[in-house]
Amino acid sequence: MTEEPRISRRTVLRGAGALAAAPLMAQVLAAEAAAAQAPPQPGPRIDRRAVVSRHPIVRYTSDRELPVQVGNGRFAFGADVTGLQTFVPFSTLSDWGWHSDALPPGKTVADYKGTVWDTYGRPVYYWTGDKNEPELHNWLRGNPHRINLGRIGLHLLRADGTEATEADLTDTVQRLDTWTGLLHSSFRLDGHPVTVETSCHPGIDAVGVRITSPLVALGRLTVFLDFPYATAAGQDKFSAPYVGFWDRPQAHTTTLSSRGAAGAVIMHVLDETEYQVALAFTAGATVTREDPARHRYRITGGRSERLDLTCHFAPEVDRAAPPAAEVSAQSASWWPRFWHTGGAVDLSGSSDPRWRELERRIVLSQYHLAVNEAGNEPPQESGLVNNGWYGKFHMEMYWWHAAHYALWDRWPLLDRSTDIYSRFLPRARQLAAEQGFRGARWPKMTTAVGDATGRESPNVPTALLLWQQPHPIFLAELDYQAHPTRRTLLKWQTVIFESAEFMASFAHDDGTGRYVLGPPLMCANERNPAGATTNPTFELSYWRFGLRIAQQWRERLGLGRDARWDDVLTRLAPLPVQDGRYVLYEGVPDMWTRFNTNHPDPVAPYGMLPGDGVDVETMRATTAKVYETWPVTDLYSWDFPLLAMNAARLGDPVRAVDFLLHERLGFTDTGLPASGKKGVPSPYFPAAGGLLYAVAMMCAGWGDSPDVPGGAAGADGTAPGFPEGWVVRWEGLAPAL
Repeated sequence: MTEEPRISRRTVLRGAGALAAAPLMAQVLAAEAAAAQAPPQPGPRIDRRAVVSRHPIVRYTSDRELPVQVGNGRFAFGADVTGLQTFVPFSTLSDWGWHSDALPPGKTVADYKGTVWDTYGRPVYYWTGDKNEPELHNWLRGNPHRINLGRIGLHLLRADGTEATEADLTDTVQRLDTWTGLLHSSFRLDGHPVTVETSCHPGIDAVGVRITSPLVALGRLTVFLDFPYATAAGQDKFSAPYVGFWDRPQAHTTTLSSRGAAGAVIMHVLDETEYQVALAFTAGATVTREDPARHRYRITGGRSERLDLTCHFAPEVDRAAPPAAEVSAQSASWWPRFWHTGGAVDLSGSSDPRWRELERRIVLSQYHLAVNEAGNEPPQESGLVNNGWYGKFHMEMYWWHAAHYALWDRWPLLDRSTDIYSRFLPRARQLAAEQGFRGARWPKMTTAVGDATGRESPNVPTALLLWQQPHPIFLAELDYQAHPTRRTLLKWQTVIFESAEFMASFAHDDGTGRYVLGPPLMCANERNPAGATTNPTFELSYWRFGLRIAQQWRERLGLGRDARWDDVLTRLAPLPVQDGRYVLYEGVPDMWTRFNTNHPDPVAPYGMLPGDGVDVETMRATTAKVYETWPVTDLYSWDFPLLAMNAARLGDPVRAVDFLLHERLGFTDTGLPASGKKGVPSPYFPAAGGLLYAVAMMCAGWGDSPDVPGGAAGADGTAPGFPEGWVVRWEGLAPAL
């Protein structure tokens, strides 16, 4: 097989930086255009359409738990087998659609004080609970929360005039064309054919629906649009798969107003939240409210067998909704550009029969992440599918959701949300100062909504977690490796320096000549006693990495090294070792029988991270002990890509591939990643993001990766994370740090 040339990342992105001040859609389209017009590379290229088309999403019945989706990264619509939400009330979710319940009577956010924890001999309040404010604690956890913007479905009548169910449909088939983003659904009712095409506009939050059936002209097929109330009150944080209360019409209002013969606008008001839906429909169709006591509207076609409908959701609609044909055309134009730019991997030449499943996971993960996780805010764990964690995102998981975009050269998508650190900076500085530290302390579980922007959600793991602190430094360094310019340095300078300042401030001189971390702190695996934990292995390595890179940025900017940061770097406690192996934290008892649960933190410094402070042979012994003792049933799904990265760095590509195909790393028939944990809602997108990061790393290598010639051949003759039996053709990928 002819080897592929590496495609220059810098060529692809040369014009992207100059567009930072342009409107979002203009930035994305311009960057994609620049990529498409890049000078042709010598040698054969991967047939990207062939790779993508090998892995269609096909269904014949509805899944009651997980939808098929169309979306644009900021907005997503989940469909059942009819292409709409006819029989299953899946969600329509967005970046901007949020709601808050009223505060408990007589309470303000300032009433919540938290709990005092001894912090290096100082009493410090953390938002880990407040025995005087249990009701306010629950309110702060659940508010604000993401809302379901509306349900769009078919109202189907049998020949006798009764309402049809899914069991009445025959010849049902649904196919999502991931190359174009178009969802095609077809079935028969009483022998009459029905075809439905569903699409999402890439630039605005609009769903386009194109229906063809004799049932339209017969009046037996209409479309409904229904609006629920928000679901936070009394909601469990893992509420899934449906979002919204449909039995509380008195709690909210909707108002219909006409906008010409083929359009209308519906205003939806839920307490302080309000938004609009602009409708565009086929000439001759009508929209009516079914019942004044309900928030359900009916779109009825005319004499034609065709009914087109666009629903454009926005806080305030400032334009007429585009026709459904335009939404479809925009989708069919945007998605091929997406697939033609960025990285690509072709595994079809491999002799290992598992190549097809791994390639399917790679392709469909790219689609689902672009639909759910390319918005203006970091995504929550289950993306825009359901309302797990009240729809809030977790800053410690931002790396797992977003870092893959850097290695796959999809910076226009990643750049949509990386300014979250600048937006959070005032609140992060305030949080650090309130706790007696310098710099900025980034929250864990939070939102970017109004007064709640960057506000922490209280709980023990939430308020005491640390490993999100160096994330912006890691992301910034990925940015600089792709775009080594002064502009990049200035873009991240303040965020990096404020992050490093907190890290240096949090490290405590314990009087023995060394700096220590904690207590109190919560390790990444969230299974340690927070008030008695010092020097966790993963966080110590990440502290070293973060301060090392921050000093490099000072030098790149001509500022000289910060003496205090260097003091901490020099005297930071070593990674804790027991019996020749790294352990969860210093002095942990019964490490391999009691604390070998949840995420395998001890391997993370030489997997996700490049190994600051790591002795490779000690890490090798640690990894072997993890394999021997860690219950695989206790792992989250993103732990498998983590283990794959660690195996790759340790020169064990067989295990690296095995982890990415592990039966506990479940990917559904539609390519959605399962959570792997009982009670945690699926999909669980950190697994998909982690898989893509690991694959890029295994193809393009990492900072000190070896060149491994042979059967695993990439653009430069190497793919160091793949073993013999795998022929890996790749292009447009960047090495990991």
